[in-house]
Amino acid sequence: MTKIEIKGVIVMNDYKEVYEWYGIECTSPNDVINQLPSDNSPVEIIINSGGGHVDAGNEIYARLKAYQGEVTTNTYSIAASAASIIAMAGDKVLISPTAQLMIHNVSGFADGDHRAHTQEAKVLEGYNKAIANAYTLKSGKSEEEILQMMNDETWLNANEAVEKGFADDVLFENKIQYVASSYAILPNEAINKARLMMKEQSSATSTVEDKVTKTDLEAFKNEITNLINQSKQEPTPEPVKPTNKRKGFLF
Repeated sequence: MTKIEIKGVIVMNDYKEVYEWYGIECTSPNDVINQLPSDNSPVEIIINSGGGHVDAGNEIYARLKAYQGEVTTNTYSIAASAASIIAMAGDKVLISPTAQLMIHNVSGFADGDHRAHTQEAKVLEGYNKAIANAYTLKSGKSEEEILQMMNDETWLNANEAVEKGFADDVLFENKIQYVASSYAILPNEAINKARLMMKEQSSATSTVEDKVTKTDLEAFKNEITNLINQSKQEPTPEPVKPTNKRKGFLF
């Protein structure tokens, strides 16, 4: 699987060399686009960024959404502002248990009289509504809810991101095994216990206290059979997934 890292400031392509000249870590759209495989094989996007230029973030998001292969976004530390848009582009959106995700309004700068500032405010509101689409598509929340979260500059830890629909899972956690089957499925605990008993049986000495007998195994098998009969697992349906330049603005 191709791994693409998005680190530092999210910048426009023609700004990248300036940031690098200053020694500032950054990622541009071309950094991502040029690494996408031509065979549409799966890619993993590793994110550690506090954001940057909104147009650059939007372009990376669109390119990843348009990619024909499977895209997994992993937030390892922080996906804030423009970087949080990119995180939403994954077919699978994962987040480290220690990471954070942040969404807020777009910022900009304007010169001129009151008319210029009024116009700039309208433009910024338009940007907010545009990027809110990325969050609504992923979370299922309404535009009104998302815009309020952006107004409040909302920070989400890993569990909150999953709970509110901005991520699918927390990385590195042991997850419950979901199945779609009419057959009885052994729980992981039972499998691990059986393996341990089987190992002990094969390596047991001839002493009575160390030896695992057939009676022990039969008793354990009966215990698991009773457990399965008491609680049969029903098929779990797959979650339904949503279908589907101005350079001065920071996000």
